[in-house]
Amino acid sequence: MTKSHIPPDPGRLALTFILATVTLDAIGIGLIFPVMPDLIQEVTGLTLSEAALWGGTLATSFAVMQFLFGPFIGALSDRFGRRPVLLLSLLVMGLDYLVMATASTIWLLLTARIIAGITAATYSTATAFIADITPPDQRGSRFGLIGAGFGIGFVLGPLIGGLLAGIDTRAPFYAAAALAIANLIFGYFVLPETVTDATRRPFSLARANPLGALRAVTRLPGVRLTLACFLILGIAMNVYPSVWSYYGQARFGWDSTMVGVSLAVYGISFALGQALLVGPLIRRFGEHRAAHYGMWVDVITLAALGLVVSPVIALAITPVTALGGVVTPALQALASRSAPANAQGELQGVMSSLNAIAMITSPLIMTATFSHFTRPDAEIFAPGAPFLLASGLMLVCIALHVFGPLLTRRAAGLP
Repeated sequence: MTKSHIPPDPGRLALTFILATVTLDAIGIGLIFPVMPDLIQEVTGLTLSEAALWGGTLATSFAVMQFLFGPFIGALSDRFGRRPVLLLSLLVMGLDYLVMATASTIWLLLTARIIAGITAATYSTATAFIADITPPDQRGSRFGLIGAGFGIGFVLGPLIGGLLAGIDTRAPFYAAAALAIANLIFGYFVLPETVTDATRRPFSLARANPLGALRAVTRLPGVRLTLACFLILGIAMNVYPSVWSYYGQARFGWDSTMVGVSLAVYGISFALGQALLVGPLIRRFGEHRAAHYGMWVDVITLAALGLVVSPVIALAITPVTALGGVVTPALQALASRSAPANAQGELQGVMSSLNAIAMITSPLIMTATFSHFTRPDAEIFAPGAPFLLASGLMLVCIALHVFGPLLTRRAAGLP
C-alpha cells in the first residue's frame, strides 16, 4: 500500500470501514431473507413446503462454509495482511450477489451460497483487524461496536429486503451487490495494513483448517475454557433465531407482522446494548466479571421467556437481554489477550468456526425441543422449553467460566 492510500487519520476511518463492512454484511444477508422463498420457487417450480427444504439446505451450506473456512481466511490474513483479504472478499461477495440475482437454477443458487459462506468468513479478519489497532484493555468495547453493527444490519436488512422485493424478486440481490462494491471502494482508499514484518506469520495448511487451528490456539494459556464458553454461549443464544417465530405463534398467537415487530425490538435493543453498554460495563468490571454478570442476565432472561405467558411481559423482557450482550465481546477480548500478535487472525478464525458450529447445531436442538413440547400428544405443553434449555446451558457456561480456571490452577499445583 502506498502512502497516498493512507488517510490522515487511518485509525478512525479504518474503524469506520470495518464497522461498515460488518453492518453491510449483515444487511446483505438480511436483504435476501424475505425473498428467498419466492426465488427458490421461481427457479425450481416447487411448492412452498418443498422450497423450505431447499432453503434449509442453502442456509446449512452457508454455515458449513463459515466453519470450514473461518480459520483458513484468518490464517491468510496473518500471512498476507488484513487489507488484501478484506478487499478481495468484498469483491467476490459483490460478484456472488450478482450471480444470485441472475441465477436460473437451484444448483447455481447453491453454488453462490457456498461461495457467500466462504467470503462471509472474513468476519474473523475484521475482528483480527480490530485487535491489531486496539490496545488489549479497549478491545472488549471495540468488539462490542462490531456487535452493534451486526445488530443494526439484523434490523435493517430484512426491512429493506422486504421493500425491494415488492419491486422485483431479484432487486435485493442487486442492492446487496451494490453495497458490497461501494464498501470495497471505500475500503480501498481508507484501509491501512496492520500486519507488519514483525507480526507476519508463514501460512501453514495444517493450521488453516478448523481442527488444526483449534489444536494450535487451545495450547495458548487460558484460551481453552474461554472457547468452550464461547461455543456453549453460541448454542444457547441461537435459540432466538431458531424458534422465536414458532414460539411467538404457539405461546401468544402472534402473526408474522407481530413476530417481525418483536424481532425488530430485539435487534434494536441488541445494537444499542453493544454500542452503549459493552464498553462501560467492561471498563467498570473488567472482561472476566463483565462476562460473568452478563451470563447471569442471560440465565434469568432466557428462563423468564421460557415461563412467561403474557406477550406484554415477553416484549418487556426483550430489551433487558441487551445487558447479556456483553458476554460475547468480553470473551473475545479475553481470548485475544492470550494470543500473540501474529495469531490474532487464526484465533478469530477459530471463534468464527465455533460460531458456525453453533449456527448449525442450535437450530436442530432447539427446534427438536420445541417440537417435542408442542406436539398434540405432549404431556406438558411448553413452547418456552427451548429457552429453558438455553438457560440451563448458560448455567454450564457460568460454571466453566468461574470454576474452570480454579480447577485448572489446582490441577497444575498452583495456589
